[in-house]
Amino acid sequence: MDRDRQTGVGQILAATPLSKVSYLLGKFLSNFAVLVSMVVVLALGAVAIQFLAAEDRTFHPWALLAPFVLLTLPAMAMTAATALLFETFRLLRGGLGNVLWIFLWGFGIGLPGVTDLPQLDPSGLWMVYQSMVPAARAGIPGYVDSFSLTVADKSVKIAAGFHWNGIDWTAGVVIARLVWLGTAFALVWGGVLFFDRFDPARSRRRAGRPPKPGATSPQAAVAPESVPAPPRGATPTHLTPLAPGALHSGVWRLLAAELRLALQGYRWWWYVVAGGLLIAQFAAPLEIARGPLLAAAWIWPIFIWSALGTREARFGTGQLIFSCARILPRQFPAAWMAGVLVAAITGLGAAVRLALAGQSAGLVAWAAGVLFIPSLALALGVWSGTSKFFEGLYTALWYVGPLNRVPGLDFTGAASGSEAVRFALIYTALAGMLVAAAFIKRARQLRGV
Repeated sequence: MDRDRQTGVGQILAATPLSKVSYLLGKFLSNFAVLVSMVVVLALGAVAIQFLAAEDRTFHPWALLAPFVLLTLPAMAMTAATALLFETFRLLRGGLGNVLWIFLWGFGIGLPGVTDLPQLDPSGLWMVYQSMVPAARAGIPGYVDSFSLTVADKSVKIAAGFHWNGIDWTAGVVIARLVWLGTAFALVWGGVLFFDRFDPARSRRRAGRPPKPGATSPQAAVAPESVPAPPRGATPTHLTPLAPGALHSGVWRLLAAELRLALQGYRWWWYVVAGGLLIAQFAAPLEIARGPLLAAAWIWPIFIWSALGTREARFGTGQLIFSCARILPRQFPAAWMAGVLVAAITGLGAAVRLALAGQSAGLVAWAAGVLFIPSLALALGVWSGTSKFFEGLYTALWYVGPLNRVPGLDFTGAASGSEAVRFALIYTALAGMLVAAAFIKRARQLRGV
């Protein structure tokens, strides 16, 4: 739907007899078909692995493929329907929805465990847990009903006595999964109530904004006498040549302009939260300041970083900006430096605490994170032309790394321990490669490639 809004196709479709129900249902089925194609590839891969790498090559089609049909397909339907529902809300169709989706996904996985209601299991993982735990109790000495999905940072021990025959597909289990498939269709019908049918006037009313002054309806006509007549003769134009120092001056002014552009449009409460996180880094214990507080401080400006490299494509100003003098060696570094400054300022409290504590390794890791975040945003923005790629990838990386303290993936360095310097060098090298990739792509854009 967002693509239809940006390309103007949505307004064309709105002028046709196509109903909102038909449009949303078509979008849902097309998105669901894309996800189903991925599931089919995985299912075919499972069949191939069964014959190529399994200990027992006896093929039981239903036992192997039933989880793909009854667990995965309803989950994919819920994914497609939820994404479509997000697109119908003006507040969620942008970057906020991309970030919120990561947390909604995690909440959906843990919902049956938190509520102790097995029915609230859109992903089907709780159903797997309930089926697997009895087998684990019987085959693993000392097993205490634990079940988790994680990135193992230590060597694992294989339980030789663990044998699981899979889920017992009773009628109640199958009905529970089909209910989630029906819930996906219900979400599509619910989206009809909030879909504005690409009407910009309705979008402004929902956002609480008055109509633009002087705005007219598409049916309004302009009186011929109100249009100024073109000049009869050509008017001579005099262009002032650039001064010799104009190509090299104003670097700091350009950096200040990029920083103002990055911070433009944020309300006062955004700065209050950012300032509160900064003050908390100075006041909290060091491990809290460089851990949870720094992680929170570096997720808060995600929409500032996600705009790096995408404003030209988003607002259609590429031809205007790319025609400026020495745009690549001047504006490109200024935009990157603005992102670096945002990362450094929002995480300044943790850096000062690390410096005062004499933890040079932690300070190096902090500096690597300051360089890595805007570099990742700039590279993904320039190459994709959209902020969605960075918002989704960075939120997932932040969730797995800093939030869950996985060594190596925690770009803040808080979970790296004695390996902090080594990982910091890796992230610094990645930052350099990302900036180089963004520079190459921007140079190609300037050449019209």
